[in-house]
Amino acid sequence: MNKIILASASPRRRELLEQIGMEFEVIPSDIEEKAVSHVPCEMVIELSEVKAMDIFEKLPLERRASAIVAGADTVVAFKERIMGKPSDRKNAEEMLSLLQGKTHQVYTGVTLVWQKEKEEPPSKISFYEKTEVSMYPMSMQEIGRYVDTGEPMDKAGAYGIQGKCAAFIKEICGDYYNVVGLPIGRLYQEIKKINDGECKS
Repeated sequence: MNKIILASASPRRRELLEQIGMEFEVIPSDIEEKAVSHVPCEMVIELSEVKAMDIFEKLPLERRASAIVAGADTVVAFKERIMGKPSDRKNAEEMLSLLQGKTHQVYTGVTLVWQKEKEEPPSKISFYEKTEVSMYPMSMQEIGRYVDTGEPMDKAGAYGIQGKCAAFIKEICGDYYNVVGLPIGRLYQEIKKINDGECKS
């Protein structure tokens, strides 16, 4: 089994890997997140690739043949507007004002990078998952109280489905864990293919 290296500092992603009993190491990528594409599904793939390759290329050569580096990126999209993490309190309130009472999409892109032999170029696969999320209406007072908790500030779209914002989640269509930040079932299946030698990349 190859060692999984998570190229992310996200505590939610770490918790999801721990939840399924996966052994892994965290080496966060600090590379600047700049995407060429502004199409949500393309953007998350692009950014996940950048993060995964950043960490893979920093690994000592002797570690590359025994590791799978996983990079991930999540965005919220509403009517073609892409929402990452809020820049400040006002930005968080604006995002929640747009999302409340409506349906939006959450995209998470994942890239896995590994090397079969030291002499070979690295192999890579990327995929994304999309989940539809419908929210109940929120008053400005409710939005303000939620932002006061500080929970929205490090989350795409300014909310955490697994946290206090659960009170305003009406319905989801798709992978719940994708909204948390990592489509953990799909990730596990792809890693299993790599370890079983089925993935040709």
